Amino acid sequence: MKHKPNFTFWQIWNMTFGFLGIQFGWGLQMGNMSAIYEFLGAAPHEIPLLWLAAPMTGLIVQPIVGYLSDRTWHPTFGRRRPYFLIGAILASLSLVAMPHASAIWMAAGMLWILDASINISMEPTRAFVADLLPEKQLARGYTMQSFFIGLGAVLAALMPWLLLNVFGMEKTSGDGSIPGYVQVSFLVGGISFLGAMLYTVFTTKEYPPEYYAEDGTERIGYLQGLAHAFRNMPKTFVQLAPVQFFTWLGLFLMWFYLTVTVTEHVFGATDPNSDAYADGLAWANICFGFYSVVTFLFALVMPSIAARIGKKLLHAGCLLAGGVGLLSIYVIQDQYVLLLAMTGVGIAWASIVSMPYAIIAADIPPRQMGIFMGLFNMFIVIPEIIAALGFGWVMKTLLDNNKLHAVMLGGACLVFAALLTLIFVQADEEVTA
Repeated sequence: MKHKPNFTFWQIWNMTFGFLGIQFGWGLQMGNMSAIYEFLGAAPHEIPLLWLAAPMTGLIVQPIVGYLSDRTWHPTFGRRRPYFLIGAILASLSLVAMPHASAIWMAAGMLWILDASINISMEPTRAFVADLLPEKQLARGYTMQSFFIGLGAVLAALMPWLLLNVFGMEKTSGDGSIPGYVQVSFLVGGISFLGAMLYTVFTTKEYPPEYYAEDGTERIGYLQGLAHAFRNMPKTFVQLAPVQFFTWLGLFLMWFYLTVTVTEHVFGATDPNSDAYADGLAWANICFGFYSVVTFLFALVMPSIAARIGKKLLHAGCLLAGGVGLLSIYVIQDQYVLLLAMTGVGIAWASIVSMPYAIIAADIPPRQMGIFMGLFNMFIVIPEIIAALGFGWVMKTLLDNNKLHAVMLGGACLVFAALLTLIFVQADEEVTA
């Protein structure tokens, strides 16, 4: 493979801008899906299974898209960008349709389509950065993704609050259906998703296929390639596997129950059709937005911190901050104090979506970047599948459907992941004084 030139700030901005749209879609989903299910009559112990779409589509779609994008070349759209475009169109249509579901099964079905579509766009964006940037700029590229992940989530989180408090939309639908402010939020999200991905597609060029012709890897079939990737996993994959398991188990529990915990624990609302529930849902979205503000601000200083203390110590410290933040919600009943807990979560999220990828990227053969990134995603989706299939029983039998305790268990998982980072991860890196 030929030498990769350094990229300017704005070139890195352009190649990662699409994640703004991706995270707008994810942010709306994370902040509102549990509430949408409650609007449609779901019980607390049913929510984990209804979230199964996210990990299952990630497990199935991402490795396949990674494999295909490794072998794709279009004269106009290149290697990864065809998938950006296809995924963005499908995801945008799904976002617009989602909040118009009139039954739980309809919302769950739309979530499967939405998550599959987002994964079509998202997996190649991880490989896209590693394709284009030289090794010394990988941390900067992935932290720029973190910046847009945070910014997109902020915009998604602000939408319900703005529609209720600035534009004066009604807090309830009056007939028990999904309120209008939720529907409009998803409409804006769909437009934003497509627009951001189109910006990256048309402002960034990719290296042609011959650029990777001498990387020493052999072109093989998908199943053979996946088996080869399993047999030849870099050491950093193995070291990060237990860390990723508990990290994403903790995150998934937070996404299951943080929104409905805020409505009940802080706002005292248990009726989804009450004004207090609407206020709680809007504030829960603000919490997602606040920690996302922290994410993109912290992303600005992460490269310099990583250069000083190393990616391993940085990642462990960030996971610890997130775990402590979630655990502290137990003693918080003031909506503004809740933002302090979200500060730790934002610091953790900035590292979770960047440092593991920066650690593994240098160990992956360039021509197989897509399938290896898809394989690494399995360390994310497997714990999520376990949570989706099994946590409903835990919730009903062991936690007595206590949503707050579920969020705290998520915090404990993040703390344990921080400890595992210190024990198992041995990242090869230079640390400056």
